[in-house]
Amino acid sequence: MGVPGAAAVALRCVVRLDYVRIGAVVVVLSPQEIDRRMDDLLAEAQEYFMGTGRLHEAAAAIGARLADSGTDYAIAGALALGEHGFKRLTVDVDVLITREGLARFKQEWLGRGYLEVRPGGKAVRDTVNNVKIDFLLTGDYPGDGKPKPVAFPDPSTAAIEGAKYRVVSLPRLVELKLASGMTAPHRLQDLADVLRLIREAGLPRDLARELDPYVREKFDELWTLAQHPEDDY
Repeated sequence: MGVPGAAAVALRCVVRLDYVRIGAVVVVLSPQEIDRRMDDLLAEAQEYFMGTGRLHEAAAAIGARLADSGTDYAIAGALALGEHGFKRLTVDVDVLITREGLARFKQEWLGRGYLEVRPGGKAVRDTVNNVKIDFLLTGDYPGDGKPKPVAFPDPSTAAIEGAKYRVVSLPRLVELKLASGMTAPHRLQDLADVLRLIREAGLPRDLARELDPYVREKFDELWTLAQHPEDDY
């Protein structure tokens, strides 16, 4: 049985299927290669929406390792969106963590299934599942990175417990995505995520009362837009 919406979401993640660029050279793909790529993409999308596959395995693995070491953390980003009611594809795992927690994780696990994406940077790659792990550090600011009333919170106070791992709570997730999309033009996906989450999960308008005043007006604006029925031609 297929996963509703998986094909549509997968297709939106594709830039081009009919060619690839290798340096300055454009290589036109054969019909067979186009079909193979599409089949691979749809298979990965189906695994993702069924809660299996390498993204979920990477999230479960890092969650277990952080929990076993007593490190506070919370899964954020698209995986957290899915936990709160709006599922969409993603290519990485976002993890909220303190600076001390990240330093401890790197000391223990670099070279043992994880490698830094950039020397000294925050992100690592899960080499077993070939998935990038993006760490969001407590005290940093979402979006443009500039000081604002909303900052990445301490995971010890911003997480809820799931069956397999801890997830950023709904008010904090909405708050962070709004602050990000409001201040960074290249982060408009964050605003779209909130709009879709409002619609798909039926978020109440008065959720705004649980948000920082800095983002309440934007939440109310998106809530109003989300009440418009989707076009179905």
